[in-house]
Amino acid sequence: MQTRQPIVAGQFYPGQKNSCIAEIDECLKQQALPETLPETIVAGIVPHAGWTFSGPTAVLVFSAIKKRNEKVDTFCIFGAAHGYFGQSPAVYDKGSWLTPLGEVGIDEQLAADVLKSGAAESGPTAHGTEHSIEVQVPFVQHLFADAKILPIIVPPMEKAVALGEALGDIISSNGKKVVCIGSTDLTHYGPRYGFTPMGVGENAVQWATQVNDKQFIDLALKLNPKTMLTNAAENCSACGAGAAAAAVAAAKKLGKTQGLLLTHTNSNEVMLREMGTSSTDSVGYAAIVF
Repeated sequence: MQTRQPIVAGQFYPGQKNSCIAEIDECLKQQALPETLPETIVAGIVPHAGWTFSGPTAVLVFSAIKKRNEKVDTFCIFGAAHGYFGQSPAVYDKGSWLTPLGEVGIDEQLAADVLKSGAAESGPTAHGTEHSIEVQVPFVQHLFADAKILPIIVPPMEKAVALGEALGDIISSNGKKVVCIGSTDLTHYGPRYGFTPMGVGENAVQWATQVNDKQFIDLALKLNPKTMLTNAAENCSACGAGAAAAAVAAAKKLGKTQGLLLTHTNSNEVMLREMGTSSTDSVGYAAIVF
């Protein structure tokens, strides 16, 4: 049986079990859930930077899911395609993943159903160097100890929408409680990222968050996955647009008509709050549930 080894443990998040759990618990304390949540949650969008920066934002989605769904059978986690250049979504379809919290199994039946639909292809090797799914897995393990996962890397193209729609159809008919998670960071702004359409400085970073990020977020909240892909391509507003679009397409197929923004921040705001320093570079993070 194939087991994917962790590649960013000890870098993006702690490499030891006790430290990992302690940091998750600390992330959970940092932000409160809104009083009103959807009656059911079928999907979410999370960021995937190091936990120091985006952990409290990402875990908020899993916390909301926990509040509405005490038990989840499988988390289908759509990842960004940072280093994968295939033309179809790539499924890690057999075996397990390992993190400092132990081993979590792949939902092989769900994987088989996805492959049978033709919306994705088997591609476990595509996951070898991709971190955007891995950083979510310990949240699943800690909050949903019995859940399985289905990792899928999703390129930012229209096949992402077809994948989400296929998952929605499969989930509707298989009787399991499956939640789809799309992993993306938002605008990467500043000289470090080669993206400075508004120049450099505080006002430019505010534009990245309040205008560029917000356009993408608003499209997600209105469940418009195709336009999300276009917006990200034209405005560099999301590095995992395919992953986010797949999650939104699945939510729409499952009957959702509106998303809920739990929080929206950026790396510069985190640096100012936690470290007392700022930067000309910034990456946006949002937590959304459907």
